Amino acid sequence: FSPDLTEVPPRPETVVKALCLNIAHDCNLRCEYCFASTGDFKGERELMGLDVARSAVDFLIRASKHRKQLEIDFFGGEPLMNWDVVRETVKYAEEEAAKHGKTFRFTITTNGLGLNPEIEEFINEHMYNVVLSIDGRKEINDKVRRTVSGRGSVYDVIVPKFQRLVHSRQGKSYYVRGTFTAHNLDFASDVDHLHDLGFEQISMEPVVADPSEGYALREEHLPRILQEYERLAELYLERARQGRAFSFFHFNVELAKGPCLYKRLSGCGAGYEYLAVTPKGDLFPCHQFAGQKGFLLGTVWTGLTNHELSTEFKDAHVLNKPACRVCWAKYFCSGGCEKNNMEFAGKLRTSDEFTCQMEKKRLECAFFLEAAKSETQNCAI
Repeated sequence: FSPDLTEVPPRPETVVKALCLNIAHDCNLRCEYCFASTGDFKGERELMGLDVARSAVDFLIRASKHRKQLEIDFFGGEPLMNWDVVRETVKYAEEEAAKHGKTFRFTITTNGLGLNPEIEEFINEHMYNVVLSIDGRKEINDKVRRTVSGRGSVYDVIVPKFQRLVHSRQGKSYYVRGTFTAHNLDFASDVDHLHDLGFEQISMEPVVADPSEGYALREEHLPRILQEYERLAELYLERARQGRAFSFFHFNVELAKGPCLYKRLSGCGAGYEYLAVTPKGDLFPCHQFAGQKGFLLGTVWTGLTNHELSTEFKDAHVLNKPACRVCWAKYFCSGGCEKNNMEFAGKLRTSDEFTCQMEKKRLECAFFLEAAKSETQNCAI
């Protein structure tokens, strides 16, 4: 084996390569656990204007410099509440990309309430990926994902829409993304339910919440959560052996090749390669920091002006995190989510231990599945 890295090798110039456009600081749901304060990000409810969205595209083209492949994620709130601006922004970005010898990949995250055949057709034609929010079983989803009025079943509305959209994508990328809370520590059952509905690309994320909230994940839940990941791995393997394989986001680990060194060191690039844009055109490290005091990086018109903060994010890699330096998982998790680290550990350079335990268990399960795959080459795991 080569010796462990103790210092980060000289890094090529980093450029902004992706933006998350918070196209709507508003939502047509009132989800109990929403980190964005039911869509308004603890501010006013507002929609991004086309002028701001176009300026964001212009900023990304400038700030990306020599880079040719760029990404824009449409996020909220609920992006479909501002669909006309989404559509026109995509058209503008494609036109500008052609002028500058660049290409864009677009992703949209939606709760599905506003989907219709016209929107689905545009998404299928222009969006590289689509993220569909649903938490699993009807009783679980509807307990926390509620309409503004609090009446009716969100599940009953979105499931047929999601099934229709996924079928119409004809193999193009998508995934259904759920959130598990203290209400459904048996979340493997929700993954299984989503698979039974016909969805094969699935993610189920732990809720991020203050421990005082009734739905929050707490230390006493950790043994059950780790056990549930093991149950999910067994379910994953069983379905594959039945010829009904599905993909679970956190079990997808590339052991032979995988990301480059710098990606393994730093993860998503929040704060310097990946930025979020608010409806007013302000720049923040990522969508979870949007509107948060002390994390403003600039605007789409001025570009990055808070270079000190941007550098702080850039330097928050695994070799600058004491606990990460000696952790076997560091080059797989890349130090974890910086927002989680700030929220629960209070520092960018200190990883949240609760999150670390879950990540290590997910990796153990992923390695187990890779071993099973190598032993049973004829099994489509």
